[in-house]
Amino acid sequence: MAKDRVALYLQDAHSLQEGIALVKYAEAKGFEAVWQAESRLVRDAIVPMAAFASHTSTLKVGSGVTNNWTRNIGLLAATFLTLDDLAPDRIICGIGAWWDPLAQKVGIERRKPLLAMRETVEVLRRLLNMENVTFHGEFHHVDGIQLDVVHGRTTPRHVPIYIGATGMKMMELTGEIADGAVLNYLVAPKYNLEAMDALERGAKKAGKTIDDVDRPQLMICSVDHDRKRALDGARKMITQYLGQQPHLMKASGVSQELLDDLHQVLTWPATDEQIEAAMHLVPDDVVQMCTAAGSPAEVKAKVREYMDNGCTCPILYPLGDARLMIDIFSEGYA
Repeated sequence: MAKDRVALYLQDAHSLQEGIALVKYAEAKGFEAVWQAESRLVRDAIVPMAAFASHTSTLKVGSGVTNNWTRNIGLLAATFLTLDDLAPDRIICGIGAWWDPLAQKVGIERRKPLLAMRETVEVLRRLLNMENVTFHGEFHHVDGIQLDVVHGRTTPRHVPIYIGATGMKMMELTGEIADGAVLNYLVAPKYNLEAMDALERGAKKAGKTIDDVDRPQLMICSVDHDRKRALDGARKMITQYLGQQPHLMKASGVSQELLDDLHQVLTWPATDEQIEAAMHLVPDDVVQMCTAAGSPAEVKAKVREYMDNGCTCPILYPLGDARLMIDIFSEGYA
């Protein structure tokens, strides 16, 4: 019987040194990949990815996810070429459309997100295939460029491109043009069913089936033998996202009434004090609807719900004791 797939997700809750230690531990325990976040203005994905790749030998290392707005397409391709030089055939480019108001606040107008993503993926893939590329689109304009490798491998690079999609139009595009979808966290398992339909529609456009599209999924995992501690750890995270990215929560079926109540307390960006003050408004059932939180048995059951609804590999974001989470999931979840 095949071993259960499982991966680790890191943001900025751990120092880079701690992250390296966790990644090495996860590799030793049979995890298949680590995905490094890049969303808020805090930690870029590329430096940690290089650190993780240089301290491991089999683990895949993905960006989870960078965006298609802030790096010139030539630099984006050169960056992933360089990572592939460091860890050949172990790098995954996860890329998403970013989010407002943050993009707007740094001067980026996220218009026509589907077309922008389509152009980015096409040009990036051709460059990593070591082609000479001329492309005159609405978002990318390149004339006769290629990855100018003089010293080293000049063969096409195997860097799969996964799109971090949340909305169904982007999900359909992902099924059509990407190697995989990085499904979002803070969504209920039923959200996956709609996502699978969209991915299937997109895959059919390209003459593929949904089985040709890998579907790992970010999941907040707060596990502890003390159930209350596990739930409270996830509750704080949920409260923060309810304030910062309500579109995620609304997609999961969180009531507008709860969102309105929270926005009476939270500003953007929310302060720690505001989050602490608002946490009591979020009930246990909302916490467990959108996260794998609670006892070891509960979190494994929740992961199975997402898997039953189309996810192919959980990407677990540890709240609390990360090593305990890695230990628990190293034994599988079936």
